[in-house]
Amino acid sequence: MITTQPAAWRRAAVLAALMLAAFTFNTAENLPVGLLDVIAGGLGVSLSAVGFLVTGYGVTVAVASLPLAHLTRAVPRRHVLAGLLATLVVSSLVAALSTSYWPLLAARLLTALAQALFWAVMGPVAVGLFRPEVRGRVVGALSVAGSLALVLGVPAGTWLGRQSAWPVPVALLAALGLVCLATIGALLPTSRPEEGHAAYGTTPDARRFATVLAAGALSATGAFAGYTYLVTFLGEVGGFSQAAVSVLFMVFGIACLAGVSVTGAFLDRFPLAALVTAVATQAVGMLGLCAAGAHPPAAVLFLVLTGAALGPVFMATQHAMLRCAPGRTDLALAANSGAYNAGIAAGAALGGLLLPLAGVRAAFLAGGLLTAAACTVLVGERLLPRNGAGPATRRTGRTPPQP
Repeated sequence: MITTQPAAWRRAAVLAALMLAAFTFNTAENLPVGLLDVIAGGLGVSLSAVGFLVTGYGVTVAVASLPLAHLTRAVPRRHVLAGLLATLVVSSLVAALSTSYWPLLAARLLTALAQALFWAVMGPVAVGLFRPEVRGRVVGALSVAGSLALVLGVPAGTWLGRQSAWPVPVALLAALGLVCLATIGALLPTSRPEEGHAAYGTTPDARRFATVLAAGALSATGAFAGYTYLVTFLGEVGGFSQAAVSVLFMVFGIACLAGVSVTGAFLDRFPLAALVTAVATQAVGMLGLCAAGAHPPAAVLFLVLTGAALGPVFMATQHAMLRCAPGRTDLALAANSGAYNAGIAAGAALGGLLLPLAGVRAAFLAGGLLTAAACTVLVGERLLPRNGAGPATRRTGRTPPQP
């Protein structure tokens, strides 16, 4: 166990660097969405090919998270983070210099591999720098930074790419990654991965771990069954103009940021309630859009509810993994990130299947029902009787502290 903590200014600087890295990775992941036509025109490829830059990225994160976390489980976190950020810098530069599709795709997949491991190691490193009592606020700060990518990073990158050329914002991501790399390399202490209070769950519980994992995947599947086709829904069902849809997307992002900020303030005191409330709010928002989305005021209300829940769901599941992980938290967080990203891919595919068969409303109905199922899983697990110490506690020989 680490007995000496870094100075307060060093801890704050490392946390700021990790927040900037979360912002940069999330911006890199979603930036092609706003520049689909620009990239397609510049490289002479179809829109669907450019769309695969996003879907392929998500699938890579889903598949690679847990294996990469397992392979690097013995490597000091400072070295891992430095390597991941160096990969981000190099892959972003390669992407910015690409003049054809395949080098750009290869660079994107390399960035995705780095992001897959980043989300697994970032949380334990960040919360390990501070007192256990404030880990919810630390997770909240990281999630706010990640959510800012959708509210600020992608819109700003889209504007810059359209004003100049699409490689310009991609190169800017490399510069941001370099700032993070220099800060982490200089200020983060070198320690063994298993050291520190955040290396293992505070209350190991294999059943709870499986429940949160399943609920997060169900919730992500439900959310992205509808969110992927939100533009179509707002235009066809809500009757909003193209200009209004653009404004509503910004409203959605702001609601997501607000939801993350509010939820982060309550995570430490009410971890279970925060997760259940976020999932339930998402279910209400999606089912409300399905039922009343044809009425503009109601559509805006339920859109805000859906946005306010989307970010907090993933944040609350990550926080839960820090508590109930049956072994190392980095492996648990990797599993959670992989399951969530698998849910994103499955949700987009489900919505795509329903769209031509039953219309876009059916996609939101299915998404809402899946999210309601996730809420039922969470509540039902708490109602089941418990039979003494879980297998994780017996296996590690650790007696977890009381929550």
